[in-house]
Amino acid sequence: MATRILVVEDERPIREMLTFVLVQHGFESIEAEDFNTGLDKLAEYSPTLVLLDWMLPGGSGIQFARKIKQDEFSKDIPIIMLTARGEESDKVRGLEAGADDYITKPFSPKELIARIKAVLRRVPGAHLEEEIIINGLRLDPVSHRVTAYQDDLSLGPTEFKLLQFFMTHPERVYSREQLLDFVWGTNVYVEDRTVDVHIRRLRKAIAPHGHDALIQTVRGSGYRFSAK
Repeated sequence: MATRILVVEDERPIREMLTFVLVQHGFESIEAEDFNTGLDKLAEYSPTLVLLDWMLPGGSGIQFARKIKQDEFSKDIPIIMLTARGEESDKVRGLEAGADDYITKPFSPKELIARIKAVLRRVPGAHLEEEIIINGLRLDPVSHRVTAYQDDLSLGPTEFKLLQFFMTHPERVYSREQLLDFVWGTNVYVEDRTVDVHIRRLRKAIAPHGHDALIQTVRGSGYRFSAK
């Protein structure tokens, strides 16, 4: 599962160059050419990170960043602003609007990838290619293997995605609707009760060493993954 990056950039050559560099380095790129399309793609794909141009048709990058940070579903998504505006006051405005980093054009592909990786390292759960280990339960996103104290566990693709989401977002309650958005995607129609079915399957798959207890039902709210 590649780390998904939303590229909001109105200049097509720059957008295509960014996508080429991202794909070369193992990322998935989602493109948007203006303010409103960017918001639509943000809601549809739930990206791991946003590369955001300052000047956009339909609105500014500053306004876009503020909308991201005001929304409960997107406020934790990191933002790197891309702009030709290099003045200190502009950088301060970008950072105050919610940007996590700021790259002044022109920049090299090597600098871009280094900045992306640095930001992802600072965001809990965002660096999705690293193994995750919680209480002896190990998930490897590269090989798509899950083990419990060295024993291989058999999970279906949806249960794997669900477990990966839980393990990268621990100690927080998610409603069924939120899990549908984050794991299945907003462009897929699935009934809420489907979440319960897959939760039961996931619990059964990780039960041999007692890890099913990590997935807690919070009555009236949803589910939480907790090692406490």
